[in-house]
Amino acid sequence: MGLCTFKGGVHPYDGKELSKDKPITEYLPKGDLVYPLSQHIGAPAKPVVAVGDTVLAGQMIAEAGGFVSAPIYATVSGKVKKIEPRRVVVGDMVNSIIIENDGEYKSVAYEEVDDVSALSKEEVLEKIKTAGIVGMGGAGFPTHVKLSPKEPEKIDYVIANCAECEPYLTSDYRRMLEEPEKLVGGMQIILSLFDNARGIIAIEDNKPDCIKLLSDLVKNEPRIEVKALKTKYPQGSERQLIYATTKRAINSTMLPADAGCIVDNTDTVVAIYNAVKLGRPLMRRIVTITGDAVVNPANYSIYIGTSYQELVEAAGGFKSQPQKIISGGPMMGFALFGLDIPTTKTTSALLCLTEDEVQKAEAQATNCINCGRCVEACPSRIVPSRLADFAQNHQEEQFEKWNGLECVECGSCSYICPAKRNLVQAIRVMKKTVLANKRKKA
Repeated sequence: MGLCTFKGGVHPYDGKELSKDKPITEYLPKGDLVYPLSQHIGAPAKPVVAVGDTVLAGQMIAEAGGFVSAPIYATVSGKVKKIEPRRVVVGDMVNSIIIENDGEYKSVAYEEVDDVSALSKEEVLEKIKTAGIVGMGGAGFPTHVKLSPKEPEKIDYVIANCAECEPYLTSDYRRMLEEPEKLVGGMQIILSLFDNARGIIAIEDNKPDCIKLLSDLVKNEPRIEVKALKTKYPQGSERQLIYATTKRAINSTMLPADAGCIVDNTDTVVAIYNAVKLGRPLMRRIVTITGDAVVNPANYSIYIGTSYQELVEAAGGFKSQPQKIISGGPMMGFALFGLDIPTTKTTSALLCLTEDEVQKAEAQATNCINCGRCVEACPSRIVPSRLADFAQNHQEEQFEKWNGLECVECGSCSYICPAKRNLVQAIRVMKKTVLANKRKKA
């Protein structure tokens, strides 16, 4: 059987050899923990603690601010030191709860469930909601909302996004190798919510050990199968993954549920298992600290709220001062100007590079040479070079007419462009402008 894939995409240097063979190591934070109240799409969480309160690990410190929201839990024991705005990855100042870590890691008691199959669908959803689980692949959409479509009987596929196509990232790879039973267990729990659905564990074929391990684990599971994906970027993009595994297409006006699909990231599926089976709220996740500027690239199990600075120090610090530091991967991550930033539920990696390739490319940029490479690479089958022209000339009507809103902002066009044009950056800005103007008119 051939590999599952889609048209377009690129093959950047993946850099995974730096950290893929490094087993997950637990990191115990030393300094204060910072919990931004907006770690998800939707309404910010609301504090339920006050300055001076003593808290335990696993204690709720902020409740959901609405249906599309998620609660936040203390990941260490200690005292609430401040509630004030702190800088986050995207550069915004976000109201945050700061806890002074007492170093004792005293925890609330967790109640495990002996027989998950005995739980009703409503009980399962409530446990996921209460645990504060959100999409941990980067989007941060509250998971209980995603798992509550209007017509659950029309969901045909639940897809575990284990592609990890972004270069350098290896946290999902290590999770699959070291805790495959939790991934399968989480998939079983999600499938219990959808009577007609089949489970797909989708893994790129550059991870043959994971494909074999998980295939062996699910060989007697009639509702779950492992599908091997062709290794290329952006294979893990939601739209491309759905098409590759089911041949169903969605566009910018649709949700995956409209095509009968639910998609969750590897870590999200494991978090569902931890919440429903083990009774544990979302407090920890796996983060890759990597790049050619890092002394000892590694994969850490971190307590959410730990600062990036501490994690770099845990990895041995820098060999030399990096020119570029990115939260996430090089294709869709966010460039940072400092490390005094807290990790959150959606943190996947910190990438530290000795050279700033983007800055180099900007210095070499020329006019479009009409080669068509961006069109060949685009997974959305649109014309990035033309859309970037419309964006730079503020031609909103033409931008929409040429399907600019269908861009998934993967950056394949900018990567492949021989003229070194910032195509995706221009398109991204115009998309925001068009959508904002649509909201105003509405």
